[in-house]
Formats: sequence, C-alpha cells, structure tokens
Amino acid sequence: MTTVLLTMVALSAIAGVVYRVKLSFSMVRFKQKARSRRVVGALAFLMLLLPGFVYAHGTVAMEEDPCVQRVGGNLVHFNAYQPQHAANAQYCTEIPAAGDTFLVVDLVDPSLRTLPVGVRVVRGLSETADNQTVAYWPPTTHPDGVVRGEATLAQGLYTLIIMPEGLSSSSYRLRVQQIDYATLARQALGPVTLLLLLALLGYECSKSTRWRSWRGFGRS
Repeated sequence: MTTVLLTMVALSAIAGVVYRVKLSFSMVRFKQKARSRRVVGALAFLMLLLPGFVYAHGTVAMEEDPCVQRVGGNLVHFNAYQPQHAANAQYCTEIPAAGDTFLVVDLVDPSLRTLPVGVRVVRGLSETADNQTVAYWPPTTHPDGVVRGEATLAQGLYTLIIMPEGLSSSSYRLRVQQIDYATLARQALGPVTLLLLLALLGYECSKSTRWRSWRGFGRS
C-alpha cells in the first residue's frame, strides 16, 4: 500500500513537472511570437516612413510646392541662387547666407507671359513699405516666362512682391541667414524615428531566448 502511494505521489510530481515545462515552453513561444509581431510591426512602420525620408522637393506636386503661388489665379514659381556660396544650390524662402542673390520667378501659366510683370523686394514684412525697397524691376513682358534679377540682401526678413498689370499681386516672405526651426525639426524627424526603431529592435532582440543563449555561450 505504501509503495502504491509513493508511486502515485511520484507520478503526480512528474506530471506536474512535465506540465510546468510544457507551460514554460508555451509561454516562451507565445512571447517569441509577440516579439516577432512587434518587430514586424516596427519594420512595417519604418517602411511606411521611408518614402517620406527619401523623396525630396522635386517629387512634391506643383500645387503643394511651397515655392509655388498664385498671382491673379495663375501659377508662378520662385527660386533664389547664391552661386558664390553653393554653385548648384537653389533656395525658396529660406536663403542661408547674406550677400548677392539671384532671384528668379518662373511664370508657369503662359497667360502671364503676355502681361507686363514687375517685381519689388522690400526689407521687412510690409508690402507697402516703398521706402524699404532694396530691388525693383519695372513691369515688362517676359515671353520666355522668366523674371530674373539680382539683389544684395543683408541678414533679415524681406518681402518679394510679384506685380502683374491688371491682376492682383502676390508675395513671398524671404528669410535671409535666419534659423529655420521648423525645417530643422522636419529634418531631424527621420533620423530620430529611425534611431527609436533601431533601439526598439535591439531591445526586443536582447530579450529573445536565442540571444541570451548566444551571449551565455560566448562568455563561457
């Protein structure tokens, strides 16, 4: 009788150990699956973000381009150049350095090319501050669709006013040698997000059983 009782206790203990081992393996597999799902989700999120990091100004639709505005319902495109600083660089409203600057307005819609179009650049943000004019190109027609000129811009804020005869004017706010915090934040968003995702992937990998086993084997 005692032998039977001891056998039953031993079998019960063995069954309990087997059950706990099976439960442990199930939990490990469940955790590994959960980690895999989190890793796959992080990678999918990264793939969704990558197009926004890779594509640049040239892939932006014309209507969404910050360098494009409407003048009397017609599209114009503005660029600034400073070849003495960067020969191939082109800027929009954020001009990185003071000095001689080439200002170019492309008359995108052909209807503007038959109208006299003038351009005025004034210091400050007021379009009516004629006494602050730093450059002025009187209205004339531009069959090639390009209004171009040169101005010497010191550090500060400017307003470039496009004035087609018979139509309402439009303007660009120019920032010369100013810190553009919004652009810096947008530029930092991609690297910061990538670093956070890499940190998440590293953290998930560090908790995996295989990684722990490999580390333990390497130390032994």
